[in-house]
Amino acid sequence: MKRYLLSLFLIFICSDAFAFTFEDVASMAQSLSKAAYMDRNEPLPKELIEMDYDDYRSIRYIREKSPWYNQGLPYEVQFFHLGSLFKKPVLVYEIDNNEVKPLTYDSLAFRLGDEALFPFKNLGYAGFRLHNKLNRNDYFDELVSFLGASYFRALGKGQKYGASARGLAVDTGLISGEEFPEFTTFWLKKPKKKDKNITVYALLDSPRISGAYEFVITPGVTTTMDVKAALFPRAEIEKIGIAPLTSMYLFGENTKHRFFDYRMEVHDSDGLLVNNGNNEWLWRPLDNNQKMRISSFVDKDVKGFGLLQRDRDAANYMDFEAFYEERPSIWITPLKPFGAGVVELIELPSDKEIHDNIVAMFVPKEKLKVGNRYDYSYRINWFKDQTPYTSELGEVVGTYSGIGGVSGIGEPEWVKYAIDFKGGKLSNFKNPEELIAKIDVQHGRTKDAIIIKNPLTGGYRLIFDFQAKENIAEIRASLVDKSGVEQTEVWSYQWLQ
Repeated sequence: MKRYLLSLFLIFICSDAFAFTFEDVASMAQSLSKAAYMDRNEPLPKELIEMDYDDYRSIRYIREKSPWYNQGLPYEVQFFHLGSLFKKPVLVYEIDNNEVKPLTYDSLAFRLGDEALFPFKNLGYAGFRLHNKLNRNDYFDELVSFLGASYFRALGKGQKYGASARGLAVDTGLISGEEFPEFTTFWLKKPKKKDKNITVYALLDSPRISGAYEFVITPGVTTTMDVKAALFPRAEIEKIGIAPLTSMYLFGENTKHRFFDYRMEVHDSDGLLVNNGNNEWLWRPLDNNQKMRISSFVDKDVKGFGLLQRDRDAANYMDFEAFYEERPSIWITPLKPFGAGVVELIELPSDKEIHDNIVAMFVPKEKLKVGNRYDYSYRINWFKDQTPYTSELGEVVGTYSGIGGVSGIGEPEWVKYAIDFKGGKLSNFKNPEELIAKIDVQHGRTKDAIIIKNPLTGGYRLIFDFQAKENIAEIRASLVDKSGVEQTEVWSYQWLQ
C-alpha cells in the first residue's frame, strides 16, 4: 500500500489542485496504466482477519464523528471499517472549494456492538456511504454505499438494498477466471447547503486495466447516477463488461420445485429487460438452473437495459424480514452510444440467497486495445414503481412452467409455459380473440398455443407446449394484433436441459 500511495502522490501533485476535475482522475488512471500493477495487499490485525460476517456487521460508525455532521448540509458521509471479507483499504479525499484534503482513518469513530473498537492505527477505511434525508425530513437515510472491489449500490425512496452495480467487469463468466477491478481512491465533493446532488470521483485499478469514474448522484423516488468513465487497458483483456449489474435470484414461480421453502419466491430481481437499438423490448425471466447459463443479445447502440424487480406483491414472498418486494430495479441508459456489442446475462447456479448469482452487462464487440483511452457515459436509475423508460407495450408480469399436455394426463417430454402479459396497449383489447400469439423457437417446437383472459391481473395469459430438440433451445413469444403489430414485450427464454 505504501508503494501505491507514493505512486499516486507523484501523479497527484502534478495536477492542478485549484480545479480538480474528472480529467485529473483520468490523468492518474492513464499514468497508472503505463506502469506495472501494484497490489494493495497488506497484513491486517488478527482480530480483523478472523472476524466472521456477523461480527463484522456489528461494527458501527459513530455518526457524530462524520466530517460533515451537524453542518446543515444535505448529505453526510460515514465509513466502513476493514475486516472479514474487506481486507484492502481505500483512500478517501474531500474536495471543498477546490481544496483537496484526505479524510484520514480514526479508530475512535467506530464501536464494536456496545463496546469500543480495538485501538487500531493507520489502517484506512474499507469504503464509505452517503446519507441523505431520502424518506423523512428529520432523518438521514443511507443513500449509496461503495464497498468492496468496484461494487456500489443505491436506494430510491421507500426501497431496501438489493441488486448492486459495479464499475467494471473483466472476464466475467470465462473459464479462465474473473478479474475484479477495484476502486482504490475516492474524492468526495463536499456539498453546499442547497445542493440537490453530490459528486464522487473514483480511481479504478486492476492487473490489466485502470480507469477514472465520475458519479453525479441525485436522490429521489428514483435515485439517479450520471456516470462518466475513462478506461485505460495496460494488458490484453478477453472480455470487458460495461455498466455491469449484479443481483440474486434463488427461485420464483418458474423454479420453486427445486427448493423446499415456505416462501413462494426469493430474489432481488426477477428479469432482464433490454430495449435494443431497433427499439424492440425483450424480457428475459431470470432462472436458477443447475448449470451456468449465458445469454447474449446482439445489438448496436442499445437504448437501455436493466435488472428489474417487477413482482411487488408481498404475499408472493412471505418474507417480513428481507422485504424482497421493496428491492430496487436498476436501469442503464447510455448517454453516449455504446456502439456494437451484446447485452450479456450470466446466471450462475446457487443454493443460498446470500450469493449474488446474476450478472448483466454490455460487452463491446471490439476488444479494448492497450494504450488507448475508452470513454463511456451512462445513467443508472434505482427505482421501484416509476419506470425511467417509456414503453407502450404490455409487460411480462409472470412466467410459469409445468408438465405439458392435457391437464391430468401430461406428456413429460413436453413443457407447458404460461406467460402473463399486462398493461400498456393490451388495455385497448376487450377479448383474447383480438390477439394473436407470435412464437419463434430455435432447436425445438411448440403446439396448442392459446390466449386467455387473466381475471387476477386484468391482462392476458399465453399458454403453449414446448418440446426441445437439443440440449439448449431459445424461445420467443409475444402478443400481436391482427395486423401483426407487437402489443407486448417479447418474452425471451432459454431452455436448458
